[in-house]
Amino acid sequence: MGNVSGSVAAKFAFFPPDPPTYDVYKDQDGRFVFSGLTADKNMDIHVIETRGGNKVVATFWRHPFARFTLLYSHGNAADLGQMHELFIELRAHFRVNIMSYDYSGYGASTGKPSEFNTYYDIEAVYNCLKSEYGIRQEDIILYGQSVGSGPTLHLASKLQKLRGVVLHSAILSGIRVLYPVKMTFWFDIFKNIDKIRLVHCPVLVIHGTNDDIVDLSHGKRLWELAKEKYDPLWIKGGGHCNLETYPEYIKHLRKFLNAMEKLSLTRQTKQPLTQTPSITESRNNKCLRFGKS
Repeated sequence: MGNVSGSVAAKFAFFPPDPPTYDVYKDQDGRFVFSGLTADKNMDIHVIETRGGNKVVATFWRHPFARFTLLYSHGNAADLGQMHELFIELRAHFRVNIMSYDYSGYGASTGKPSEFNTYYDIEAVYNCLKSEYGIRQEDIILYGQSVGSGPTLHLASKLQKLRGVVLHSAILSGIRVLYPVKMTFWFDIFKNIDKIRLVHCPVLVIHGTNDDIVDLSHGKRLWELAKEKYDPLWIKGGGHCNLETYPEYIKHLRKFLNAMEKLSLTRQTKQPLTQTPSITESRNNKCLRFGKS
């Protein structure tokens, strides 16, 4: 059975671009920058140490009037070098900060990709958001695309005050992508079908009706199991990697963010929300900022 688990990971979960599409290096001023990426004064580069012993690269795209921060976990065949144009567009369209990261073994992040390393990765990035920027849990929306739904739901299942979760072309579990099994096996990976039941915030599910990698049934079942459902978006004709190109994607995601903003304002008038980063978390998750001091 252990071989089955390895097969699932090899066939579906982890395909980091080889070679990576970017590198991190020092410019003439001694600052760390991305190769091939035009400098952006509102983008910070971080290297974050995880409790798995790896150092993952993360980018924080700042909007001066941000209403929320999206913690974005990308798909399995991409790295940050391929994602920056999308992040620039999302930041402008939705007036949000975006924190994204490369999993261990992706891009310039160290280590090897594995299910549990992605969990350590997102935990460290979340703690960095709190310690480096003072961003409250209540102002964070977790966004998971494809395999990124795994770390997204892992973290969402552990937090009680998140503003929301977006599941984009998400999976029920690793094995269920390959085989229509009816039960969860111990050797399966990314058991989202179980973790979605533990999420206590609004969940938006987005999926293409013609997704030939992760069947639409995955998105529909996740939406059915969510405790606090938001109107789902089933994009007619949409595939696995092109949903952002459909006009309804931008329209529906903006509607969701507007609804989350109204919900946030309603809750703030009832009770002031404060959150101080844990000293233990700040010490155990070293966040090294590469950018302007």
